[in-house]
Amino acid sequence: MLWSDPENKPPKELRDAQAMMRRAGVLVALAMLVAMYVLGIR
Repeated sequence: MLWSDPENKPPKELRDAQAMMRRAGVLVALAMLVAMYVLGIR
């Protein structure tokens, strides 16, 4: 991308949805790590 290219930002709703999906993915990954840790202890 060149500095002179027009901004190609998605609409706010799409950006919010992407941020929410990113947070959900992090939470799922953390939950899986905790579950594997707990199952590994037993």
